[in-house]
Amino acid sequence: MTDTNNFHGLHGYFFEDLRVGMSETVSRTIIETDLRNFSGVTGDTNPMHLNREFAEATPFKSIIVHGMLTAGLISAVIGTKLPGPGCIYMSQSLKFLAPVRIGDTVYAVATVKSLFPEKRRVLLDTRCYVKDTVVIEGEALIKVPARP
Repeated sequence: MTDTNNFHGLHGYFFEDLRVGMSETVSRTIIETDLRNFSGVTGDTNPMHLNREFAEATPFKSIIVHGMLTAGLISAVIGTKLPGPGCIYMSQSLKFLAPVRIGDTVYAVATVKSLFPEKRRVLLDTRCYVKDTVVIEGEALIKVPARP
């Protein structure tokens, strides 16, 4: 009989494994299809993200990537690497500092900033970069399971 509650290998870090300063990264090169797919899923059809002629008439002079699409990469690093599978997102602050454009490679970085053992929560510094430019910065509060 198969144990359906055996998730060995699917868990990320347990709270007891985390240390201040630990850091993980995910990256993705954004393509035009990503913008169209994100727009379709969310309903955000702002022409700034989809219409070249419209975007060229703005201060950005070209299409820019949805800020929340870029911020979604923070969710990817948290949910898959640090703390990883099994954690629960509690809150996220975001400051959008620079535009991301089609063809840019975005690096989302999460770094352990503080640990709160009494509630098994971790505060992460979260940032997205394009090359050396910080395009998003913020903090995430995450609930992390204890070691069984």
